[in-house]
Amino acid sequence: MDLQVWTEFLKQNWLVIVVALVVLFLILNLVKTVVKWALVIVIAAFIVIYSGITLKDIGDAVNTVKDQAVEISKSEVLNVMRKEAKEAQWVQNEDGTFTITTPNLEVTGTPGSDKVKVTFRGVSLGEWKMSDALETFVQEAKRNAKQ
Repeated sequence: MDLQVWTEFLKQNWLVIVVALVVLFLILNLVKTVVKWALVIVIAAFIVIYSGITLKDIGDAVNTVKDQAVEISKSEVLNVMRKEAKEAQWVQNEDGTFTITTPNLEVTGTPGSDKVKVTFRGVSLGEWKMSDALETFVQEAKRNAKQ
């Protein structure tokens, strides 16, 4: 969720939130049974429902954060590729695939294919389409193998 959305929600609903917090405080101090927690859950659910936040909104927020994290990791991996290209070791596997390894990366693919599997520091990042940066990395690894 965006901080601006939460700020706007708090500005528009501050009175409801304050009343709910006061009621919760009174319940926590006056009621000493299981009913107390049931009331707390009901009030919390009311605030969430009243705010208009749905499970879809939460799912969208999670997906947005995940997508941003993937983009950040992709850009970090591409930077590492540029830095470690001179250390890249090309290995032609018996099954026709190739594997390129550096201290932090492993790239596996099939010659002529437009996709490769990328592993960064032992964590698989899935299949990536061949971009200019990846192609340059592969070509540098091939040059290193010929030397």
